[in-house]
Parts: sequence; structure tokens; C-alpha cells
Amino acid sequence: MTDYTELEDLSAEAVADMARIRPVLDKIADKWTILILTAICPRPARFNAIKRRLGGITHKALADALKRLERNGLVTRTVLPTNPIGVEYAITPLGHSLRQSFEALRDWALQNADAVDDAGAIYDRSRREAA
Repeated sequence: MTDYTELEDLSAEAVADMARIRPVLDKIADKWTILILTAICPRPARFNAIKRRLGGITHKALADALKRLERNGLVTRTVLPTNPIGVEYAITPLGHSLRQSFEALRDWALQNADAVDDAGAIYDRSRREAA
């Protein structure tokens, strides 16, 4: 049996930490942020190149996400002196500091995709059988 007394002792601290952690995670844990940062981590890229690398993201969703990432200091936006004017996005040192964590999440997702799918199928099947 697990001894939860140690966890109970940490609960006040954990609650305080959650109040600080949640707003930060809200800024990086949405549908596209991890994929966008992963796409531009190796080298800066223009908007359409990012869109092609991601596949499936809408123009508006990418534009909104890039603005949010720029606002939060994770991405820089540079206007290029080309004709027509181009814009290039690059990851900042702050954004780059997330690389190891994002790569760990990516690796976990690749290793466990089948297990997650299987668990969902088992759950759905058990709910249908119970109904």
C-alpha cells in the first residue's frame, strides 16, 4: 500500500506551485506550440515553410501561434529585405531551452502512440459493452 502522508505534506507547496506553473504551461502546451518550435529549432524558416513542415495547420492558426510565441519571447520575427518582403521566424534562446523537453515528449509520443491508441480502443469497447 502506498504511503500518501509525504504527498499530503507537499500539497500546500504543490498548490502554490500550480498557481505559478499553470499560466506558463498554458502558453506552451497548446495544440501547435511544441510542433512549431520543433519545426524552427534547427534553423529559421519563413511562414510558408513552417506551414508546409507542420501539415494540417491553417494559416490563421499558424499566424496566431507565431504572434503568441513572439509575445512570450520564444520566437523572433525578422522582416527580410526581399521583394516581395519576406518574414523569417527563429527560435530564441528561451525557446531553445525547451528543446530537450520537447524532444523527450516527441520521443515518448512516438514510443507510446500505439499503447495510447490501444488504451482508447479498450476503453471505448468497455463503455459500449456496458451500455
